[in-house]
Amino acid sequence: MLFKNADEFLNARSRAVTVFGMAGVGKTRLSAMLRTSRWFHYSVDYRIGTRHMGEFIVDNFKAEAMKVPFLAQLLRSDSIYISSNITFANLDPLSTYLGTPGNPAEGGLPLAEYQRRQEQHRIAEIFALQDVPRFIERAKTLYGYDEFIADTGGSLIEVVDPNDPDDPVIQTLANSTALLYIRGTEKDATQLIERFRQNPKPMYYTPEFLVRKWTEYKHLNSITDDYAVDPAGFAAWGFEALLHDRLPRYQALADKFGYAVEASDLAMVRNGREFKDLMASAIAARMR
Repeated sequence: MLFKNADEFLNARSRAVTVFGMAGVGKTRLSAMLRTSRWFHYSVDYRIGTRHMGEFIVDNFKAEAMKVPFLAQLLRSDSIYISSNITFANLDPLSTYLGTPGNPAEGGLPLAEYQRRQEQHRIAEIFALQDVPRFIERAKTLYGYDEFIADTGGSLIEVVDPNDPDDPVIQTLANSTALLYIRGTEKDATQLIERFRQNPKPMYYTPEFLVRKWTEYKHLNSITDDYAVDPAGFAAWGFEALLHDRLPRYQALADKFGYAVEASDLAMVRNGREFKDLMASAIAARMR
């Protein structure tokens, strides 16, 4: 959804924007703020963790509970109920399920199991992104919202091809929303890496990238046994590698199908009106 000029966006009777960029760059903060200005907030990660992977997550909780005889007996007799309390701001149930490959004694998953869960996430993310047009209509007809923001995960770029004009996910999003890239600096990237170390987010790697980086990490650390890999060490190292690999692809997606704003400019936005002004500036910049 590209606009002829900034006024076309500002004067529209309804607006829908899909924000994308690396995890931690400000997408969810923006979306939460816009809710107070009567924007409907559609969280892709929340949709993944509830509708498309909710059963996987809860079954994993139950599998862990079944290892405790006391809880196992209560589960078998339907005496207790286990569910996920995932929220827009707390994606820990999804992160915990996806896990990190490495030493099981340190909380890691065998690589094959991690790859299986990664494939589940890939499919779920595509479905959640393709749900966007239905939720735009739902937000309007059910709740009366004329303004809509789709808050995507950092892995959006892994399930689309920005060089393919016929990519089905890109077409779904571009036909119903304006795509907006929140672009960070190298300083932002360093801060994101440090923030990830303290609070890991759900991560998705393409199969080829995962195997390549897994092999590289083991080689760099002189590790021959998969079970000797430190899960936390690989997660942080892999996140940094993934961040730098994704940045040019985010830019390509914005160049071909949408707009871009700087994360530092977005951080100054305080309400819906200021966001519209920032979006209008991005549209004008593309026109130039």
